[in-house]
Amino acid sequence: MRKSRGTVRVQLKLGHPQRARAAMLLGLLAGGCQTVADPALPRGAEAYAQIPPPRTDDVRREYRIGPRDVLAIRVFQEPELTFEEISVDSSGNLGYPLIGSVHAAGRTPAMLADELTARLRENFIRNPKVTVLVTSSVSQSVTVEGNVTEPGVYEIGGGATLLTALARARSTTRVAKLDEIVVFRTVDGQRMGAVFNLADIRAGRAPDPELLGGDIVVVGFSAVKGAFRDFLGAGALFNAFRAF
Repeated sequence: MRKSRGTVRVQLKLGHPQRARAAMLLGLLAGGCQTVADPALPRGAEAYAQIPPPRTDDVRREYRIGPRDVLAIRVFQEPELTFEEISVDSSGNLGYPLIGSVHAAGRTPAMLADELTARLRENFIRNPKVTVLVTSSVSQSVTVEGNVTEPGVYEIGGGATLLTALARARSTTRVAKLDEIVVFRTVDGQRMGAVFNLADIRAGRAPDPELLGGDIVVVGFSAVKGAFRDFLGAGALFNAFRAF
């Protein structure tokens, strides 16, 4: 070992397999090799525009309609527009006479009633009085997969967030890529996604996005962390340094 103006040189004694692992690790560190989400997926403010944080008012505590829920929709003195059972499809939509397809998932019954009232008033009924009730609720759930301790499908309640879903999955693993947490959501039959930075959310630098039933959370893998973990597991690092 030689010291030269504050610089410490460490002589390594590595066998051939260890040299190969070390070279791979150094290559990953130098190149910043990671598994990355699709660059087209929105990030930052654009991500929160698609999948926003929970509201702070009373609306967030109300039940929100989910896919496959069964509703009762009643229009006062309009029997042809009154249904005791009308189902929300797997995409979160329902078909309604005169109006057509209406997106219901993620809305409270009152919000859906307001939407139906406004659209009926536009062209069909002078002063419609609409009420919406949830008669059968399919359990809301989200899927959490990727680099978490216990991937799976988890039931969620109203106001559930990304952090609460990850907590149900026993948190991220040591090789998780914390700035590559992707949330997928189906809206109007179209699959949408957004990328979130879990480190910023945990530190309070970014809001915690709200999840809805049917959302899918995918935690990315850090190749650098994974290679470093394998390197340590092989015992190469601890055998590489000479005593001094």
